Amino acid sequence: MCWDERRSRMKTDIEIAQEAQAARIEDIARAEGIDEKYLEQYGKDKAKVSYQLLKDTEGKPDGKLVLVTAITPTPAGEGKTTTSVGLADALTRHGHKTAAALREPSLGPCFGMKGGAAGGGYAQVVPMEDINLHFTGDFHAITTAHNLLAAAIDNHIQQGNALDIDVRRITWKRVLDLNDRALRHVVVGLGGKAHGVPRETGFDITVASEMMAILCLASGLTDMKERLGRIVIGYSRSGRAIRADEIGITGALTLLFKDAIKPNIVQTLEGTPVFIHGGPFANIAHGCNSVMATKFALKFADFVVTEAGFGADLGAEKFLDIKCRLAKLCPDAVVIVATVRALKMHGGLKKTALDKVDMAALEKGMENLEKHIENVQKFGLPAVVAVNAFPTDTKEELDFVEKKCRELGAEVALSEVWAEGGKGGFALAEKVENAIERENDFHVLYDEKARIPEKIDTIVREVYGGKGVIFTAAAKKQLAEIEEYGLDKMPICMAKTQYSLSDNPELLGRPTNFTVTVRELRVNAGAGFIVALTGNILTMPGLPKHPAAENMNITEDGKITGLF
Repeated sequence: MCWDERRSRMKTDIEIAQEAQAARIEDIARAEGIDEKYLEQYGKDKAKVSYQLLKDTEGKPDGKLVLVTAITPTPAGEGKTTTSVGLADALTRHGHKTAAALREPSLGPCFGMKGGAAGGGYAQVVPMEDINLHFTGDFHAITTAHNLLAAAIDNHIQQGNALDIDVRRITWKRVLDLNDRALRHVVVGLGGKAHGVPRETGFDITVASEMMAILCLASGLTDMKERLGRIVIGYSRSGRAIRADEIGITGALTLLFKDAIKPNIVQTLEGTPVFIHGGPFANIAHGCNSVMATKFALKFADFVVTEAGFGADLGAEKFLDIKCRLAKLCPDAVVIVATVRALKMHGGLKKTALDKVDMAALEKGMENLEKHIENVQKFGLPAVVAVNAFPTDTKEELDFVEKKCRELGAEVALSEVWAEGGKGGFALAEKVENAIERENDFHVLYDEKARIPEKIDTIVREVYGGKGVIFTAAAKKQLAEIEEYGLDKMPICMAKTQYSLSDNPELLGRPTNFTVTVRELRVNAGAGFIVALTGNILTMPGLPKHPAAENMNITEDGKITGLF
């Protein structure tokens, strides 16, 4: 049977996942060298791993770290998580002790645009339904802790406002892990004196919370407590930055994370261990899984495959400039996922015309991939391009992509993991093995002690390919205050559209001669970085006209349908 026939007859992702015979999670952990005493099981097929394990394995050498990123996303699809899972399975089949370290899906996009985010086809992580829904409750812990701090702030003001908090300058909003545009801007405290002090505020989606970043970057509960205490919640009427620690509930916030801080271990369809913990949305957050999950994996595997959100201009840049800098990680190679279809879309073809061969569009679209290859190389890392296979791809198109990648000094391989699982990733695994043996000169792109404008300008020019950055009047005012309070000596987390290298989602391919406008600067002192919001990027998404939730259902016996 030919490839496209197989694809047309394949079951849905959830059908494949539900038919899988998953091993008991203690067996998966044991095969990885993790003693059962470190596991806190959530049923038969998932568990949390005690953070004590990191302390007990401190002297063990680390395995090789492979980052999976992608070209600039398009509606045509790229398949980053699917490739990550398939690559991990392929490396396992090659005889390597392998693990994956991935991000948790967020309920907002699961019920909104995506429908699920645990891989696809025969390159999935299971139990898929649990992972895509409540999983082990990590995001609920973040939501609760975040909102506890918000409630404590309003209560402090109600009870006399000893800190002299300026109600007009409270920067700590509330969060919800669902897409709900109606909550972007709200007024609280209405109804009279007994109900609080009226003020404007709003909601972000949970994964945009600074507490998400703190969970992903913390090395343990003590570190987490310190980070939570450093959160800047707003400013006094005299202009002083006020920290969460001054509200007096840092201990309570930390205890809400006593379980959430522990990485989760699950498995692929082929039994490769996967640590899933925190971190989606690299367009509004740093978009990486937790440091602890990555470090756990590195202690027990020869090869660790991890991923960062969206294209290399977002997730990969933040992984390398923020996560690796703060956690002292040194990756060994980077995989860039692309599809011929997406490249043609970057070359100007409409989504409805992607099945036809158009070499001119493909050549034009290749400019986007070329930029991402160059970006990886700017960090001193070897790049491997994974071309995610589609039945409409022709030999002429695939040969062209391969030739262009080789000219740029990148390895390239056809990936068929969606249809064939680990077997379909053999060629990719070989290229990754080769890349890891190449010279590695990993370095970050900017000095975190430089001025904020300099750091952002470096990202815009070097990573996005723009000609500079513009600050709005409001952002300039925030910049002056941040510098005055000495809060500027931290890495930058750019909040930018994922659909373009620029801050304009309409500019596909490789735009040039553009500027990026920063309209707001937020200090995430607990996480240890500064967020720069650009363009019209939103930290609370809305639902589309036909949300993915409309396709979902559950039977009397608990079987879920329509989840991807």
